[in-house]
Amino acid sequence: MASILDIVKGLNQAASNAYDGYENMDEDIGLRREEGHPILDSRIIDGFRVRFSADKMIVTYQSDVLMKEIHPRNQFENEVEARFGDILKFLKKEYKKVTKESVSLTEVGETDMLVQSTSRVRNWVQATKQYKIGGIDGVDSLGQTSDEKLESNIKKFMELHTTKKANKAPKNPDTPEA
Repeated sequence: MASILDIVKGLNQAASNAYDGYENMDEDIGLRREEGHPILDSRIIDGFRVRFSADKMIVTYQSDVLMKEIHPRNQFENEVEARFGDILKFLKKEYKKVTKESVSLTEVGETDMLVQSTSRVRNWVQATKQYKIGGIDGVDSLGQTSDEKLESNIKKFMELHTTKKANKAPKNPDTPEA
């Protein structure tokens, strides 16, 4: 069984072998930049990156898309999901080439997708998806999220507040008491 460091190194190496122009690339990744003729067709800008958090791998896919490609919405979302499937398939194959072992990656949650307008014709999509890395034991969770920490600090501050100090104003000796 491989350690977490070996698995992360292998997945990082597999992802680094996916850059545009890699000489030893035998198969396609499934990205849009691989479609068409490299000289005659306009190049499409897209790619992915990976990062790690505890026992999860987070894949971020970004691409430049036209407005007409976004609509209908569910078809566009399915296309982005298919890109994630192709990326995951490539990472598993490349990991097996690099380390001579296999890795299991299971999907955690839904895809988080953000589409921003660059102009009236072009848009920029950035989508992230999390995968749980299988075969990793002894990895602790990261603890509280920043929202939970903020909420607990606000509660502590509110517990410190008392109204006793606000009512302890010194009496003015010049005013008569009624």
